[in-house]
Amino acid sequence: MEEHFFTCPYCWERISMLLDNSVNSQQYIEDCEVCCQPIQIKLKFINLDLVDFQVSKI
Repeated sequence: MEEHFFTCPYCWERISMLLDNSVNSQQYIEDCEVCCQPIQIKLKFINLDLVDFQVSKI
């Protein structure tokens, strides 16, 4: 697991998330822990290194 910080696209608060680096490519929806709005998250790992991380509004 790897902790990653990013900014919510709705409320602009900085939040952290634990990412599972054992799965190479992931896409899911998770609610912001501050404003509760749904955030689409896309990420990619190569050799356990995070190489792409994107968040967007739904």
